[in-house]
Amino acid sequence: MPNPSHPSSDQIAQATATLTQLKDYLRTNPPVTDVLPLLARLLDEDTGVPILLGDVLRNAAHLVSQQAASPQTDEIHLIIDGLRDAAQEATDWHVLHWDIQRVGGHAFEPAGPPTTS
Repeated sequence: MPNPSHPSSDQIAQATATLTQLKDYLRTNPPVTDVLPLLARLLDEDTGVPILLGDVLRNAAHLVSQQAASPQTDEIHLIIDGLRDAAQEATDWHVLHWDIQRVGGHAFEPAGPPTTS
């Protein structure tokens, strides 16, 4: 397996900015039919955010575990456990891709004005 390139903090910021853009777009009350392809990609069962985030958190836990000074403190153990627990929770969200696929089989009213929250 080739060595993957090191992402820059600007690239990570761009990824989170894109998610912020999607969040803001959803608040404009767009038609569900326009949103479904975006959500399908976001929640893809193999390459979507839940799977990627779970992998990132799991790998981060592994790095902390491998590189923490020995013996590891209770605080380091808590951090590692927290990262692993969060990784599992994020990965569990992958099932949302089925919900997005099922939504496509339903009829929706035309979008109205954005709701305020």
